[in-house]
Amino acid sequence: MTKAGTVGVLDVGCFSARLRCVDRAGSALEPVAGHKTRLRLDRALDSSGRLRREGVDSVVAAVRTADSVARDHGVTDLFGLATSSIRDARNADEVLTRVREETGVELRVLSGKQEARLSYRAARAWFGAEAGSLCVLDIGGGTVELAAGRGIHAELARSLRLGAREATRRWRLDTDRPSAEAIAALREDALRRIRDAVGEDAERLREFRTVGCSKVLRQLAVLAGRRRKGSKKSRELHVEDVRAWIPRLAELPAGRRAELPGISRPRARQSLAGAVVAEALLTVLGGSAITCPWSTTQGLLLALMEEPTGRWARSPAA
Repeated sequence: MTKAGTVGVLDVGCFSARLRCVDRAGSALEPVAGHKTRLRLDRALDSSGRLRREGVDSVVAAVRTADSVARDHGVTDLFGLATSSIRDARNADEVLTRVREETGVELRVLSGKQEARLSYRAARAWFGAEAGSLCVLDIGGGTVELAAGRGIHAELARSLRLGAREATRRWRLDTDRPSAEAIAALREDALRRIRDAVGEDAERLREFRTVGCSKVLRQLAVLAGRRRKGSKKSRELHVEDVRAWIPRLAELPAGRRAELPGISRPRARQSLAGAVVAEALLTVLGGSAITCPWSTTQGLLLALMEEPTGRWARSPAA
């Protein structure tokens, strides 16, 4: 029997803190409440990788507002998720402690493999059992998650430090004129890491339906302009399209990239690295992907709707 109550996920990322709430007895497709606070944590990191006070203040304020909205809508189980922008900060523990002490909300950190499995769960729910075997890709800011399987739960889950923000920083692609050598070095490194991660499963995974679950992949699909026949929310992304766009993105400063279809201004500077990593993923894993609007957050919502609250969430104090 489905447990009654309203559940919510608060996803605190680099560019926003996004709350989604659903009725446990209802459908994840029909949220009962939501709220979004814009953040720019990428601008709040100092040279040592610590989140400065103004960044922490913005997180605390965003969490406090989202928690208030959740309570107003009768949320009984709220899962606060801190993504890599906080998880990778050198003062992450201090940030999480301050949020907990000042708001009462515990922002949790999931492992990369947990995030991969949740993205897979979300994609499986979106496409349904008739979709067959799925290989689900999620390019985040700090990491890339990959999960694959034939049923409701992933049989394989991997996490690689190849996220768009991380790759931009590591390979110095945040200049207005990144070098061709740096781009080639990132591609070579990404291909090697992805091949090492999937190993002997690579050939088998190429036969799976590849699904792109992240904002990076969805934006690239909009840029490529291929709409999936019969679908308003899913687009196709092909490796040859991404490969053709990489030199064009490299020629444009970040401000000009934001003028392109699908490329948002906050993500423009890391869009080149995201495209290089996406091209490497598609090269190894079948050459094309179908995008999916659901990812880790929806996977968490499904878990909250279906599983004991103690595993995934905390119950807000009265």
